[in-house]
Amino acid sequence: MATIFLDTNILKHKLFFSPLSCHILACIIKTKIPNIKLNQMLEDLGIVAFTPEILTKSLRGPTPDLEDNIQLHSAANENCQYFLTNDKQLLKIGYFGQTEIVSSI
Repeated sequence: MATIFLDTNILKHKLFFSPLSCHILACIIKTKIPNIKLNQMLEDLGIVAFTPEILTKSLRGPTPDLEDNIQLHSAANENCQYFLTNDKQLLKIGYFGQTEIVSSI
């Protein structure tokens, strides 16, 4: 797992994520639930509802990876300006709708 320092200018922005990310994070760091620190972190972030509409769109693309599609459609659903990732395949796309796919802001 990477350690990440968020510069103050990042904290001025609203951060969103899919509930799928929470599940993946909990598995990666082997977090036992309930976890107070995880709950506190989630209170400061915008959680995009994983709706049937997002799933239906994700099953159609734009990539062959369902998890990536769920993340992209979740960002688009919230009209996010940026999709922050280190995934080289997603970075090649450049934009998904109005959302710019970047490795840094």
